[in-house]
Amino acid sequence: MNEVVYGAVWNDLLGQPEAIAQLEQAVRHRDRGVQHAWLLTGPPGSGRSNLAVAFAAALLCEEQGCGVCKSCRLVMTGAHPDVAVLSTEKVTISIDEVRSMVASSNFGSSMGRYKIMIIEDADRMAERSSNVLLKALEEPPAGTIWLLCAPSEADMLPTIRSRVRKVGLKVPSIEEVARILVERDGVDQKLALQVAAESQSHIGMARRLATSLDARNRRRDTLVSALAIKTVTDAVNTAERWLDIAKKDAEALTAERDDEEKAGLLRSMGIEAGAAIPAGLRTDIRQLEEAQKRRATRSLRDGIDRIMVDLLSLYRDVLSLQLATGSALVNADLRPQLESLAVASSSAQTITKLDAIATARIRVDSNVQALLALEALAVTLRRTGE
Repeated sequence: MNEVVYGAVWNDLLGQPEAIAQLEQAVRHRDRGVQHAWLLTGPPGSGRSNLAVAFAAALLCEEQGCGVCKSCRLVMTGAHPDVAVLSTEKVTISIDEVRSMVASSNFGSSMGRYKIMIIEDADRMAERSSNVLLKALEEPPAGTIWLLCAPSEADMLPTIRSRVRKVGLKVPSIEEVARILVERDGVDQKLALQVAAESQSHIGMARRLATSLDARNRRRDTLVSALAIKTVTDAVNTAERWLDIAKKDAEALTAERDDEEKAGLLRSMGIEAGAAIPAGLRTDIRQLEEAQKRRATRSLRDGIDRIMVDLLSLYRDVLSLQLATGSALVNADLRPQLESLAVASSSAQTITKLDAIATARIRVDSNVQALLALEALAVTLRRTGE
């Protein structure tokens, strides 16, 4: 059987041959009509948004995704007039943002055969916002295609799920992630494999760990401090430490980007660095700063969740050792400490800790004060009965 050769727009997607095959088939038969709404699901780091952009490029390309024509280059750089992307760094996507997106979808295409609307993190829409989108999906304008990205089908309203074609992505293998780090970023093979495992195949996180010693040290500090909790006082102190780690991680991610954005805005206004800002332009600066504050809030929440994801990997490793599964450890460099905890506790105790981490994630996502949620978690993670 001949191997299927995809267009160049799919090249950056790791370990997703089944998903690509579905979308490539739709592109190949687009003259017969294309489903007007798609839901691309997959865990963080699986490449949902990248897949949506590649699909949009292939649909608009005369060569079905060559990757080099003007249309492909415009889509891949976010500059194509017929591709609108709604992404947010806030906690939720507002109803006004969705209304604006829906209104834009009614104008039709200007350059290609379709008007393509991409919503990243569609699971961040509240029910009211989702209902606004639902109306657009029920009566879509001709030639308009919606691409929704979310972690799972369960994150979307049943009424939306019933109106979309679903494409599921899977987690790329550790070896695939490591390979891309070596080939594209020049990362040492051993380090690439380590961070690919520690990130649990999240490509963006793996790249960050590979290129930032500070990020690797913060992650290790998170896990080592968890293993050292023995008293309630230890738990309270560790929770504060985790929150501080999350803040430093968020600041590291946003500070440089904030400075670049502000400098770029000032340049576009013709204002030199350090010069006084005219009163008439201060509103634009203030709006940028408010948007950056919202992004910082989201980055902090993501950082807290990342800490708990890392803790999940830690206690899954412990459970794996207790059950003698023979599975490769995510945190192999901590094997002596993990083996010590595995011997000193029971699998039932470890499962209780895993449940506590899952509960803490839900609490933080439900706007429970982060420090309180982390303190309750840390108390449950104490080493007892040794």
